[in-house]
Amino acid sequence: MLRYTLLRLLQAIPVLFAVITATFFLIRQAPGGPFDAEKPVIPAVKRALEAKYNLDLPVWQQYTQYLGDLFKGDMGPSFKYPGWDVHDLILSGLPTTAELALYALLVALVIGVLAGVFASLKPNTAQDYIPMSLAMIGICMPTFLLGPLLVLMFGFWLEWLPVTGWGDLPGDKILPSITLGAAYAAYIARLTRGGMLEIMSQDYIRTARAKGLPEWVVVTKHALRGGLIPTIAFLGPAFAGLLAGSFVVETIFQIPGLGRFYVQAAFNRDYTMILGTTIFLSTLIIIFNLLSDLLATWLNPKLRSQFRGGAV
Repeated sequence: MLRYTLLRLLQAIPVLFAVITATFFLIRQAPGGPFDAEKPVIPAVKRALEAKYNLDLPVWQQYTQYLGDLFKGDMGPSFKYPGWDVHDLILSGLPTTAELALYALLVALVIGVLAGVFASLKPNTAQDYIPMSLAMIGICMPTFLLGPLLVLMFGFWLEWLPVTGWGDLPGDKILPSITLGAAYAAYIARLTRGGMLEIMSQDYIRTARAKGLPEWVVVTKHALRGGLIPTIAFLGPAFAGLLAGSFVVETIFQIPGLGRFYVQAAFNRDYTMILGTTIFLSTLIIIFNLLSDLLATWLNPKLRSQFRGGAV
């Protein structure tokens, strides 16, 4: 297991290098620059700003200098927030974004697992078709459409829940969490259904039923652990995706998290902030993918035996 973990971490190095390189050069192909604004900047002031942030150097020199600073743990200063380093801005917005992602993941797990198990108990019947059809709708509906619909329904028509903020008013975390977690609930529902259908056809499940065990005991104590392995393997990428995908939701509900910094950095062409956030989120995706794979391996006896025998 240790060898596998180290190998995965070593494989992450070229992936991160590719992400850094592609992001660095792509953002410099965008029209305009970090010091362009509706009101033109005095040329002398602009040249001084570019010299301060080394933007007057050739692009390849900027690239090598950025890699050197990054290797030392320095993501550089923000171009649009004077006096702030990129890592400080990331750390200031991360707790809110992580909290939103955690609540969204809980919403996705509760709805998705219940719907998937419910559908798997009677496959190819209305009990199966209805939740899976709703899951397909959830997958197809983007957050920038679902969010305003929930705001319109529960915020303006019913006036049950606040539509902006985070932690300022009672219930203001409900709509953002549902909006962000809905699509992942749909994915989890389909994964849970598939995993449960495969496990429910195994011999040990038939043996448990032949012994006269109640159906709920068969499902919860015998089938659920194996049936949730695909779902557990999905949790790592899901949580990383929720962190990275919160940008739209944070913008819709005016949540002061990392996503809003990233969106503003894109509009402001804040090169260092875009790079720093992209690198940070890419690292999280790699880490959570690895953790989910390790957890799925621990839950699967066949994979555990392969690791012990040195086959993997």
